[in-house]
Amino acid sequence: MGQRIVLLDVVLLCCVTTAFGQSSVHRSLVERVGDTGFVQVDAGSFASLDVKQKELAYWLTQASIAIDPIVYDQFSRFGLRQKRLLEGIVVHSQGIDPGVRAKIIDFTKLFWANKGNHNELTSQKFLPGFTFDELQQAAQIARKDGAFSTPSGDLPAIKTQKELDSELENLRASLFDASFEPMLTAKNPSGGLDAIQASSNTFYEGVTLADLKNFHDIHPLNSRVVRGQGGKLEEEIYRAGTPDGKIPPGLYATYLNRANEYLAKAQQVADPQQAKVIGDLIRYYQTGDPGDWLQFGTDWVQNNAIIDFVNGFVEIYRDARGAKGSSQTFVSITDKPVTETMMRLGENASYFEEKAPWDAKYKRQTFRSPVVKAVETVIEAGDFSVTVIGDNLPNENEIHEKYGTKNFLFTSSTRALNSATGDVMAKEFSASKEIAERSAKYGDEAEDLMTALHEVIGHGSGKLSERLKGGAEPYLKGYFSTLEEARADLSALWNAWDPKLKELGLVSNQEKVAKAMYDSAAVAALTQLQRIPKGDTIEEDHQRDRQLIVNYIRAHAPGAIEQFDRDGKTYIRVQDYMKMRQGVGMLLAELMRIKAEGDYDAIKALVDEYAVHFDPRLRDQVVARYKKLNVPTYWVGINAKLTAQTASDGRIREVAISYPADAAQRYLEYSSMYDKSLLPAREPGKE
Repeated sequence: MGQRIVLLDVVLLCCVTTAFGQSSVHRSLVERVGDTGFVQVDAGSFASLDVKQKELAYWLTQASIAIDPIVYDQFSRFGLRQKRLLEGIVVHSQGIDPGVRAKIIDFTKLFWANKGNHNELTSQKFLPGFTFDELQQAAQIARKDGAFSTPSGDLPAIKTQKELDSELENLRASLFDASFEPMLTAKNPSGGLDAIQASSNTFYEGVTLADLKNFHDIHPLNSRVVRGQGGKLEEEIYRAGTPDGKIPPGLYATYLNRANEYLAKAQQVADPQQAKVIGDLIRYYQTGDPGDWLQFGTDWVQNNAIIDFVNGFVEIYRDARGAKGSSQTFVSITDKPVTETMMRLGENASYFEEKAPWDAKYKRQTFRSPVVKAVETVIEAGDFSVTVIGDNLPNENEIHEKYGTKNFLFTSSTRALNSATGDVMAKEFSASKEIAERSAKYGDEAEDLMTALHEVIGHGSGKLSERLKGGAEPYLKGYFSTLEEARADLSALWNAWDPKLKELGLVSNQEKVAKAMYDSAAVAALTQLQRIPKGDTIEEDHQRDRQLIVNYIRAHAPGAIEQFDRDGKTYIRVQDYMKMRQGVGMLLAELMRIKAEGDYDAIKALVDEYAVHFDPRLRDQVVARYKKLNVPTYWVGINAKLTAQTASDGRIREVAISYPADAAQRYLEYSSMYDKSLLPAREPGKE
């Protein structure tokens, strides 16, 4: 699993037209809280849809909003309670000291952005700028104004001052104590702590990694492992339950039932093939049966709909054990012009497989053309971020070996991020004027090509050995996602020089674009450190992937990449592009072997040596340089808003799209689906 490409650095992004199509026409950054920038995500393709397609998009979007709360609980056992408390104060804020109110609103925006109070990229906990006493006083005022007066999802109303005081005290450590559950996912915890018990996420309860050594998950993605009667390990399944009562409700039934209500409405306006897909998902949410999830994935991957969606427990990045899926969702519209470009890559997948640098026994001999599509999103929710600019699904090996994959390039996210930044990063961290100028001219094209090659060629390549027919994940465990992301990145870097790209019309000036791609890959090992403000270890898989590539090549391909200091600043640059490509081929071949054979010891050794640790003094330097640029460190998308207009008979006659600039108001609209005390939501920060 772990088939995403995540944009971690914006060094090579500038607002220029690329070979893949569209340029940014306005500045998308509309709000900022500290180091976090909020960007509008536009979907111009929505205007080309007919009324029925727009209605389908509307109901699928509602289903996305319905499951959004789940991930707050998956990230922390306190998450939903923290969310209810903060939102109640933000909406019912009249009478609260203006200075305190502003601090609470800002913290709540960051809380929404990260789906809790751990940074979604670094996993590190962040603290509020207000005190516990200030929060307590604000909550008391808010309660008198109507906050917490109705249930919030599964949480009962808070009816008395005594109940509120108890709730505040129970949440005190989770909000204000930096040492209490300091990490969302601790893949390499310090002090010899157990990785599961050192993580705040709730995929497991009362168990350790050692306890799970011989445990076989019946529901690998959609369950929580707990100790049952007699200490026996059991799975609490995420499911809504079936209408006939034969399968009882499980965890998150409230949210999954609501999602199913909207999915059923979407099913009524979908074409027959997609209606079958939606019905599969409804059934899966009812039963929680992995077989139903496989049926959904099988039908979904063969349905190349203009209005497409993901909704489920999908990626395993958040689990230190590399098994449990976090809740994620998006709804997309196919961007047809860019899609036609990407399709040319997919049609030539067998060519690139033949040119791959790994052993012939790991090369695929048969190909089913993948579904390749550039898309604009109308919503991204749950554990899905605007920084995800490419995705390859489904993850299940038994599906994509037989039926292929869908490869998404998120053009709306790329445009939003591009238009929010200028060329200041390239000027500061490029080792020479030549590199900076090449970035300005070819950086966008290189980034888009990297994403397309990563998703379409990288993730879909290679063949596993016979004993790994069920997939490599169980063998490589918590290291699988790092390996798979590195393998896909390396595949893109390897193929960037292939003349086939020029023949297919996918690249303008191949040498310049390939060099820009290599420049970006090399400097990422330096610039990504600005996103890790504390500690000296890297936990996030995509960051580990980039660090592994650069550090391995520096060690095994001398003269390819150099790190040097000039005028008190550190730089990383490519010395010899062909030597770097040789290093790319060496590592790519080894990672393919490791994946194909399930060689856990080998990937653990590589990642632990080259991808986990860094010099905190270098990080501090990078952070200081970055702060002077006044560019956000983290990015959050503000989704479009779809508004249904109904006729007198209650049927939808039109769906309008708009692009809110107020992040808080948008999040509160989502939350009001389960908490009626948030309606009507006054504009945060205003009387």
